[in-house]
Amino acid sequence: MSNPRPEQEALRNGYFLDLVLGSEDVEAFLTDLAAFSAETLSHGTNPVFCGITVLRRKKSATAASSDERARVMDELQSEYDGPCLTAMDKLTSVLVPDLASEHRWPDYVEAASQQGLASILSVPLLVEGDTRAALNLYSERTHAFDPDDVERAEVFALHAAKSLRLALKIAQLSDARNDLAAAMQSRTVIDLAVGAIMAQNHCSQDEAFEILRTASSNRNIKLRHLARSIIAAVSSGKVTTHFEE
Repeated sequence: MSNPRPEQEALRNGYFLDLVLGSEDVEAFLTDLAAFSAETLSHGTNPVFCGITVLRRKKSATAASSDERARVMDELQSEYDGPCLTAMDKLTSVLVPDLASEHRWPDYVEAASQQGLASILSVPLLVEGDTRAALNLYSERTHAFDPDDVERAEVFALHAAKSLRLALKIAQLSDARNDLAAAMQSRTVIDLAVGAIMAQNHCSQDEAFEILRTASSNRNIKLRHLARSIIAAVSSGKVTTHFEE
């Protein structure tokens, strides 16, 4: 029986899951994944460089790379239409066997030809919703990716995409938690300001909130910012929320 391929061994050892659990955020995870992808998918005399691009709704593009050259190539792909964006749009692998004879994406090819790389393979990472992602492999050799290499990269990408989905879900939950904490902080400040207005004007809570809302509108100041200024005027202490994380 032949020895398992490196990526198969990695899957057996749960390496992809370790990457997710060991990363502080999506950016750190992608950086580790890019380095691991380059190491795993290189072979023999054909080292490859790896970049990963993720496009999320209402978020700036996120890119990670295994080294400086891959970073430059991914920046070019974000500036010009190229195999990466095509792979994400069509949800299919895009192979450029020889950059010098490539006629698609002329602006990208012209800019990329100066980086000393000769062939490119972009493989989509299948995530969920409106998010799009791709694994980009670069080589200094022409025709560096034969059919077996393409299949190997696609199998690798299937498993990498699962770990990416998990990392994105964790990030989404973290963002939701942070938004909730910010909302609670704002609510606390507003409630305290309403209390101060009630005490000063001897009015009901609804009347105090209407006073605060009207002042916010008239001064063109966000409600929470006006509330903070009111609290600052009547208290020297810092306003904090008290809840268990």
